[in-house]
This record gives sequence, C-alpha cells and structure tokens, in this order.
Amino acid sequence: MKKKKNLYLPREASWIEFNKRVLDRAFMESVPLLERVKFLAITASNLDEFMMVRFGGLKMVKRSSSGITDISGLDANEQIKMIRERVRDMQNRQIDCLGELLPKLAECGIRKLGRTELSDIQRDFLRSHFESEIVTSMAPIGVDESHPPAFIRGLRLHVCVRIKDSKESRLIPKDAATSEDSSLYAEADAAKTDSAHRFVIIPLPRNLARVWAVPTSDQYSFMFLEDIIGLFVEDLFPGQEVLDWTTFRVTRNGDVVLADDDGRADLLRGMEEVIEARKMTDCIRLEISSKASKATGRFLQKLLNVEEPDTYRLAGPLALVDLFAIGGLPGFQHLKNEPWPPHGVPEFDRDDDIFATIAQKDRLIHHPYQSYDAVVNFIRAAATDDRVIAIKQTLYRTARDSEIAAALETAVANGKNVTCIVELKARFDEARNIEWAKRLEAAGVDVIYGVRGLKTHAKMCVVIRKEATGIQRYMHLATGNYNESTARVYSDVSFFTCDEQLGRDAVHLFNAITGLSVPQSMGKIAAAPINLRETTLEYIQFETESARQGNAAAIRVKVNSLVDREIIDALYEASQAGVEVRLNVRGLCCLMPGKKGMSENIRVISVVDRFLEHSRIFYFYHGGDEKMFISSADWMGRNLDRRVELLVPIEDRDCKNRLLKILNSYFNDSESATELMSDGSYVPVEPKKKRQIRSQQWLYEEAGQLLKASTNPRTTVFQPHRPG
Repeated sequence: MKKKKNLYLPREASWIEFNKRVLDRAFMESVPLLERVKFLAITASNLDEFMMVRFGGLKMVKRSSSGITDISGLDANEQIKMIRERVRDMQNRQIDCLGELLPKLAECGIRKLGRTELSDIQRDFLRSHFESEIVTSMAPIGVDESHPPAFIRGLRLHVCVRIKDSKESRLIPKDAATSEDSSLYAEADAAKTDSAHRFVIIPLPRNLARVWAVPTSDQYSFMFLEDIIGLFVEDLFPGQEVLDWTTFRVTRNGDVVLADDDGRADLLRGMEEVIEARKMTDCIRLEISSKASKATGRFLQKLLNVEEPDTYRLAGPLALVDLFAIGGLPGFQHLKNEPWPPHGVPEFDRDDDIFATIAQKDRLIHHPYQSYDAVVNFIRAAATDDRVIAIKQTLYRTARDSEIAAALETAVANGKNVTCIVELKARFDEARNIEWAKRLEAAGVDVIYGVRGLKTHAKMCVVIRKEATGIQRYMHLATGNYNESTARVYSDVSFFTCDEQLGRDAVHLFNAITGLSVPQSMGKIAAAPINLRETTLEYIQFETESARQGNAAAIRVKVNSLVDREIIDALYEASQAGVEVRLNVRGLCCLMPGKKGMSENIRVISVVDRFLEHSRIFYFYHGGDEKMFISSADWMGRNLDRRVELLVPIEDRDCKNRLLKILNSYFNDSESATELMSDGSYVPVEPKKKRQIRSQQWLYEEAGQLLKASTNPRTTVFQPHRPG
C-alpha cells in the first residue's frame, strides 16, 4: 500500500485522550457522586504512571539524540512539548472537577473543612492529634541547594517551609568537625545560606492517612494532612518566623529497565536493583501549589533541577489519587453505584467434580459479571485432587494476598509437581512478584523467571491429571491476570477446556519456556513472538481477499490498545477492499478511522464505564466459517514481538455464540461509548434506537439470565388423560 502523510494518530496524544474520557466520567451528572470522585482519582493515578513511564522515556530519548520518532512521525522534542501542554490542561481540568465536586459533596454531608471553618472544639481536636501522632511521625529536614535531596521520593507529598533566617535559632554544635554523629547536626549544616531565609522540607509520613476525619455535626467532615500541618506549622519552629509554606510533589523517571536479565539469581537481584533505582532517578515533573511564593518555587526548581516547562502550579490539592479515600467512604450508598455482585456460575458452584464439568464441554466465564471463584476453585481443586500429578501456571500480576498462589503452595505440600512462571519484570508489580517468587520457591514450587529478553504475559494454567483412560490435561486460558482483586473490577474472559490439541500446545509452550528451547509447532494456539503476528495478519488478509472477490467479509475486535503499524496498515487495506471493520479500543489507538479512500469502512469506539475493559476478543467472518479468539495480547509491537502471548481459538458453538454477543454489545452501546474521529477526537455515540443501551449493564443482566436459566431450567412434562 502506498504510504501517505498523516496515516497514523500520535501515540501519546491518543493516551491523553483516553484519560480525558475517564475524566469526563467525573463530570457526568448521571454518574453517582462518589463514583465521580473515584474517576477523578483514577485519572490522577493514570497520569502519574504515564508521566513516569512514557514522558520519562521520551526525556531519555531526547538526551540520547537518537532521532527516534513515534508512529505519526513526531520526534521526542515534539512529543515532549505536546505532552506538557496537554498534561497542564488536564491537571487544571482535574482541579476544576474537584472544585465542582466539593460543593456537591458538602450538600450530601461530606465536607472538606478549611482553617477558617473550624470551631474551637475541632481545632483543639486537631491540635491534640497533631501533637500526639503527626509530629511524632514527621521528620523535618533543613536543606539548601548544596545538599542533594536524597530523601525526596517520587509521588510522595511534601511540605516546604520557608523560615526567616536567624543565626540565634540554629542548632550549632560546639565542634561539628569532631562530632562522631554528624547527622545530629544535619539541620544546622543545611541551614547555612547567604539569603535572608532558609528552607525546611517535611515529607508527609507514609504511616499517616492523607484524609483526616474531623468531629462534625455533618455526616462526615475532613481535612487533608498537609492542611493540618499548615495549621500548626509555627509550633514546629518555636521562636522563629515562618514566612510561608507550600505543598509540592515530584515525579521521577520510572522508565528504568534491567540492562541484562541473564540467569535466575542475577535477574532476581537485578530487579531488586531496578526498584531501588527508581527512587532516585531524575525529576521529570514538579507539582507545586499555585499559592507558593516565588522564592520557594525558584528554590525547589533549583534544588530538584527542574526547568520551568516541567513545573506545574496547581490551584488546588496535589496528589488527587488520594481521593480514593473519599470515594470509598463507608456508608453513603445512595452516592455510589448500585451494587452488582458477581453472578454465580452454577456448573462450577455445585459439588460436582470440577474436572468432570470441564470434560463435559468447554466453559466460558465473563468476569466480573460472573464470579472469579470458578478460577480460584479450579486451582484449589487441582491442589487437593488425588489424581492430579502436575500443575503448570503463569503469574504476571498477582493479588497481595493471592489465594491462587497459596493454592500452588498447597499443591506442593500434597505432592504435586508444580511449575510456575513468575514474571519479575511486570512494571510496578516487581516487588510483589519478587516476594511471591521467593515464597513459592521456599514452598518447593519450580519457579521460572520467564524468558530472557521477553516478558511472559500469557495467562494460562494447565492441570495434568492421571485418569482411568490415561493422562488428561485441563486448562484455564484467559485474557486477565491471576489476580482476585482486579478480577472484581476488570472485564475479562476465562476459558476452561480439556481439548486435546490445546492441551498439547500449552504444554509445548510451557516446556519451551522452562527448557529454554524452541517451541514445537502448535496445532491451534498461536503464540508471540513465534507466530501470533503472522496468524493475525493472515486472518485479516483472508477477509481482505474475500471482499475483493465480492464476498461478505467482516472483522470485529476488542483490544485495549492498537499501535502496531503493520496491523494498522493491514486494516487500512481491508477497509479499502470493502471489509466492514469494527474496533472496540479502550485506550491507545493510532489508527485513523473514517478517512476517505483509506479507512472509511473502519469504525472505532471506546467504552469507559464502572468496570475497566481489559478483555481481548477477535472475530473474523472467514467466508461464513466464523473464527473467534481470545487473547492476552493487544495489537502493539511489544505484545506481538517482545512478549510471550497467546491467541486461543474458541470453537465450542455455545462459547462462540456467547462471545460474539459480548463483542456486539459494545458496538450497540449508546450510553458509555464514544467514537473516534479521524482527527483523534472522540464524540459520544448517538443511539440508533430510542432506548439507550449501556453495554456493561446489559452484560451484567445477561450473566444473571444465564444463572437463572441454569438454576431454573424449563422442562416440559407430558401428562396423558387416562380413562376414568
């Protein structure tokens, strides 16, 4: 296909548009008030990670002068400038959102108190806690520009206090040069300055909550910890004049990778070093209160080596991620979403043999609409079943108190041979995965730290059972991580099967990873980086050729991200051939839809609602022999080329039909869906019918109908009339 300019949307701009769609939910009157607070906190959390990883990475590219450009052709300088502008706008909009939410919260009995609103009783209450808890936990540190701020951690809130300089107020040792414990006099040394003021930085203690409840006649009143410190900040410096104080927060470059992951022990130790290294990387963003004095702002910029373009002055509280504490307040149910408890899965909830249930037919479960207990119970059953001889499992991101990992420990105790691939390089989950890896190894699990140069992102568990008819393999293959916590809020698909060929494929892949060998050819599963890209392109090309021959052709896809140039080009070609392409892309999408002569047959939507869309589902019409797949992989270069991923065919008729209904429900959404325009903007989807359709609500109701149909089957009983 002939290349043209402006074929692709900028990657980083696409991500910012995604976070904007999440922030839009925080502004929606139709969303319950405390859920709006949560959406605001989510956007802050998302933005922190984006700045650490993507923006931090671009800073490194800029320093390297490598000339690398993104898919749209923007170089590092252009991307950095664009990000700064859009992130500044987004953070200001977040503050505007909070300003809109606070009065509404106050009307509903949740009030943020300012210092002038405190009664004498409330002030005395706060002073008591300040003196007994807060001061005890704080560690004020005097600093000047000659002392590297090693204690200033990324994404941690700090208070900077500017004090009028007075030699008489300093703690000066009689003989600092001969002192055996010079740390006692660190404040005195740091106070030396030629200016008329000095600075003290107070890291907010991690063991104290950011949000403090205050006795009130309302249902709930609160203050932020930094405001309480500011209320009594003079008490920390008796006899000294506090000129001003402000809050600030730094973001450090989180794009730290392991240079060489050779060897099991070296990899474990290396990842521990990466975690430590992140604590002291370059500061790439300084957030500071807009009320800060010019002197304090200049001091912090120089201290942290931050330029003006990377300084964000905000007219409101920093670290809005801490608003999760407000969104999750107990009570106030009328301000929250209507509870949607997961529906049971009767075929897994009964006392029947879980392996017999899977042997009967393939099973498909949709989380969190259906309970994740089925997955946990599957692994628990394998751990205790006398006939199970081995379990092979991948772990990418686990829950803090993982029942699944604990079940693997039980399996070893029961004499099973357990092999677990723990991915130590799962970004920001490294510490937890290292902890579990060590614990599983101590329990006797054969732990593998993935493959050199690749991340193991595939989601699979293979249970090998010795039965009367011989060895049988039972599998759980999924789109989501083995994480009971995120399974309550992430939309994912679980697939249970004992298909013979799928079993052979899964074991071959496991053996290749653990044995550091080339995988044997697989019959049904496609795996990255072996043949997943090629298989995907083949299915797209099949639809393209069918359309060129005048036959019906259709592609429907649900992924989290679409960035890969080769996949996008194939979809453009399919569109030009007349293939109807429907894409549900939650976040990043560099494909430009609706462009005449290039992509007018491609429609892209994004659904943002109460659950995070995480499943990857693929449908190809394939000349009427419809092909359906689930996958752990998005359409990104890293997934297709630099990770171990799976593309799993779903062949059971019932499972295929249900999966297609799930996929189509998103394209019928006219309440939570927005549509991508060719300029990169998103607009709300207009309802095709009078009744608005909300896909996630429809899916929850669909899961309920399945439960009802399974527990109350309709039966027909023939009752003959007998002669009297």
